[in-house]
Amino acid sequence: MSWNHAPRPVRRLRWQVAAWLWLACCLVVAVHQWTFWRASHFGTDVMALLPHDEQSPEVGRATRQLADQVTRQVVVMVGAPDWAAARKAAGAWQRAVDAACAPLKVSALAGADTLRDSLAFYAPYRDRLLTPAQRAQLEKAAPGALVQGALAALAQPGGGLRLADWNADPLGLWPQWWLARASDTRARPRDGELALSDGGLEWTVLLRETTGPAFTLGGDSPISDALAAGRAAAESAVPGVKVIAGGVPLHAEYAASRAHLETNTIGWGSLAGVLVLAWLAFRSLWPRLLMAVSLLVGVAMALSVTSWVFGEVNLLTTVFGASLVGCAEDYGLYYFASRQGAPDAPPLRMMSTLLPGLALALLTSVLGYVALGLPPFPGRRQMALFSVVGIAGTFVTTVVWFPWIDRGSPGRTRFSDWIRASFARYPRFAATRRTWIVHAALALACGAGIASLRINDDLRQLSGSPAVLMDAQREIGRLLGVASPSQFFVVRGTSADDVLRREEALKTRLDARVGDGELAGYRALSDWVPSRSRQAADAALTQRVEDDVIAGVNRVLGETQQRTRFDAPALTLDAWLASPAANAGRALWIGAVPRAADGTSFASVVMLRGVRDPAAASAIARSADGLPGVRWVDQVQSVSALLGRFRHLMSLLLVAGHAAVLLALAWRYGRRAWRAWLPTALATAGTLALLAACGQPLQLFNVLALALLLGIGVDYGIFLLERENADAGAAWLSVVLGAASTWLSFGLLALSSTPALHAFGLTLLFGILIVWLVTPLYRPSLQKAP
Repeated sequence: MSWNHAPRPVRRLRWQVAAWLWLACCLVVAVHQWTFWRASHFGTDVMALLPHDEQSPEVGRATRQLADQVTRQVVVMVGAPDWAAARKAAGAWQRAVDAACAPLKVSALAGADTLRDSLAFYAPYRDRLLTPAQRAQLEKAAPGALVQGALAALAQPGGGLRLADWNADPLGLWPQWWLARASDTRARPRDGELALSDGGLEWTVLLRETTGPAFTLGGDSPISDALAAGRAAAESAVPGVKVIAGGVPLHAEYAASRAHLETNTIGWGSLAGVLVLAWLAFRSLWPRLLMAVSLLVGVAMALSVTSWVFGEVNLLTTVFGASLVGCAEDYGLYYFASRQGAPDAPPLRMMSTLLPGLALALLTSVLGYVALGLPPFPGRRQMALFSVVGIAGTFVTTVVWFPWIDRGSPGRTRFSDWIRASFARYPRFAATRRTWIVHAALALACGAGIASLRINDDLRQLSGSPAVLMDAQREIGRLLGVASPSQFFVVRGTSADDVLRREEALKTRLDARVGDGELAGYRALSDWVPSRSRQAADAALTQRVEDDVIAGVNRVLGETQQRTRFDAPALTLDAWLASPAANAGRALWIGAVPRAADGTSFASVVMLRGVRDPAAASAIARSADGLPGVRWVDQVQSVSALLGRFRHLMSLLLVAGHAAVLLALAWRYGRRAWRAWLPTALATAGTLALLAACGQPLQLFNVLALALLLGIGVDYGIFLLERENADAGAAWLSVVLGAASTWLSFGLLALSSTPALHAFGLTLLFGILIVWLVTPLYRPSLQKAP
């Protein structure tokens, strides 16, 4: 092909206008980047990768509300054989942590003022506050026994444990009601601290809250470091002391530090590999510098657009985005490899010739990334947007700037000449008997591997927290007996009082589960605020029984005692929420929830404590059967089911994506389109077989990686088909350099300790390698056979 004539003036003018317009866009992004990096716009919620329950907004609200309750809390338990030793070790721990200047503060416990205000708030409603056991006692106990109990309480020195006058509470019901409310945790106040006894040890409970952001981009772990110093101090003060620490901030800090390390490892490792390959191929920093400019623009564009759309950029998005260093540079490599093969070609005309193939490569890549964002996973959609914008920004920078900035052709090197020459020696597919036998054997091997592939959509496999943190979290939950935020009931009604009535119907069934030992207890809003009908019934029962008891006492003592009258109106949820007493259970109230199907409704949460085992959980879930507005929520089970459903959906979309890409290729290449598509299809099947051979289960993130493989792998076939009649060696050089860089990037991603990224990277580690090795086998023959 002759390159001596210059491009037409009109085309040159249009290219100049496009270059200046793109420069203006880059300046706008540069201004945004200045503000972006001055203030933290990075999100760190790993759960953003998971889908919301869009059909039941109250479930999503409940999940977020329960998570917000503990998102800043760190719980540390110090255990020793006796209480004095436990307090001594806890004191040493506190002094060491305070000296570490960690972003932690002491959690405020309910003090005497709060308790006094709560007692004062509930005092007018004492007659309508009964536990199920008290209600049964008043309904079934013999009147004589109740009178004897009242006489005994009256005769006790100081009146015994009493929160009200004897006339207001002759049976001592109110202290028992408060003790039932305190059963939400096993910890009890002792010498100004929270304490409990378990396993022959006396435990003191230390509560802390984080004061700063849970994640830092520097990769530091100040909270874990401070807790380690506290542990060392406690063990030094009391040898043999046991210290257990848990809380969401510890998991968050571990995830942030790992993400920081992996971002640096993947990004810098990939960049180092790209630099080495570029130097070996071109022996010049100029091509590498221009490609670095295109990558910088692409990443900046991706950060800015993602921040504008989502308000923040998830930290895991940057980990995934670091791998784009390897795949987004293909355009620059394709251009410079072609320039190296035709050093006398005018850059603008060279780019005009390469543009159709580059645009088709961009289209197929975008199709793969768009498939990544089709499932309603906010985090995955963010990754897809980041990827599409980043690769498009790199593409536009390459196309509109390189012809103007590039003023010198890269020289040929021994390394690049060797790669070019190897293309001629690379075998081609030939329709011989031996070739068909090899293909049949490979097809059988892939089929057998795919048939043995296990499917595992369990959400728990995505947890990247270390085992020591998970074990500590479970032990703290067991010791404290706190309710689990992952399994609960959501109760919905047309009004707040309707919600409370439905809660009470559910609690009747749960009480039977508690009696059978399947459940230790539960937390419900109606424990603190009974429904109006329950209040009226309990007030009437209490009045009737206590009037009879006081009359019996008067007969025995010959006195004229009278019961205190309670004339307050019914306790309402609004009044309770506005009082200090609501601090104990405010998170159980979801409030008004707009629903498209039936308008606004109200909802609450009933939490469970001490579920015996998974079989018991299934039985407990059936407690909601037949109760209107009551729904069982098992976060692990429901999200796992969603992951499985979207894996199936993405598998279908992957097949449809292959068909769409094949049609796009056929539009340009006609009967030769299969040569660019088949290697990626074979790589997909081979990757699935290799995953099965390695014992890796198939999950959603493997399928998403295969969708990306479709976009990346087809590029190589496109480049070879585009240059089959020109410098095919230049196309092969760009394929080798691009595939090696991409393989290095995703190979490092497979080393990630984040399970989702590991599965994603491992899939592409296999897939890119296969498509790289297979694509040249199906290039057209010298006679241009289809």
